[in-house]
Amino acid sequence: MSWKIAQQIAEILKKGADFAGITRDEALLLMKQDLHTREVCALMQTADQMSREQFGGKGENHLHIGVNIEPCPFDCSFCSLTRQAGIFTQKIEFSEAEILAWACAAESSGADALNVMTTGTFSFERLLEIGRLLKKTVSTPLVANTRDVTHKEAEALLSAGFEGAYHAVRLGEGRDTPFNPEKRVRTIGAFGDVGLRWMNCVEPVGPEHPHEEIVDLMLLARTHRAAYSGVMRRINFPGSPMEKYGMITELEMARMVAVSRLVMGSVPRAHCTHEPHTASLLAGANLFFPEVGSSPRDGQADTGKGRGRGIAACRAMQMEMEWNPNLPSNCFGDRRDRG
Repeated sequence: MSWKIAQQIAEILKKGADFAGITRDEALLLMKQDLHTREVCALMQTADQMSREQFGGKGENHLHIGVNIEPCPFDCSFCSLTRQAGIFTQKIEFSEAEILAWACAAESSGADALNVMTTGTFSFERLLEIGRLLKKTVSTPLVANTRDVTHKEAEALLSAGFEGAYHAVRLGEGRDTPFNPEKRVRTIGAFGDVGLRWMNCVEPVGPEHPHEEIVDLMLLARTHRAAYSGVMRRINFPGSPMEKYGMITELEMARMVAVSRLVMGSVPRAHCTHEPHTASLLAGANLFFPEVGSSPRDGQADTGKGRGRGIAACRAMQMEMEWNPNLPSNCFGDRRDRG
């Protein structure tokens, strides 16, 4: 039995470990390695070492707050909050009291950011109002997670108190969704132009997505200099039109997280995975998303009572893998310098 890894893989890992970023072909070769090999173990160890060095051992937690529910007419195939899913039949907006309670509890529990998510037809003006309200109440950085926006709307998000914006060109964009990938890229550009930090994840990954499509989105994150990127797998809610494809395992996700980490090189301030699990914490991930409110992966109105993990559980998982959630955020660590 050979105890060495393939020379070609070793050379790619050495290049990645130097934070140089790796090419599309190199990433595709890593994606094809069998999960139960020394090559994949070495890949994950390289990504883990990179993140522990670059992020200083910090475990990040950004609380997802889904502020509303509706039978969304855009009918993205992977989302439980759509009209076609048939799970939610009425519009629900969580009260300001509930949103503020979640935010204050998160701040007390050491959350590093609040990711405020709305569905596709939610009032943009109402999102700005929620941002202003949260900004007055908590000091935790705010991240908007909403529809495509114009430059003017991106400026409005910044003025309302948001410091970052989560936005992704989803796998199957324009195929499993009604949205134009080019428009989503333009929105990403708008965020950067006005000074919002762009947050990203390659998502929602399923077994049906070819490696080429997945890697191209990893490269998109590097090209547009995402503050964080990583990998989220698709969660199939009961009755999902995607159920026929199954789901990838957490180990498969960890391999992708590691490849994404090498692709990103020196660009990111954190590297994420979702839903929270330990395997990816040994593969370059250091950022989790505890969740409350609505979630496109859950059939419960408040995912905090369903699939969503709490901040305490996420922090405990990180500490078990020797990531320290008590250190200052890297994503927003220089916010005092920016005023």
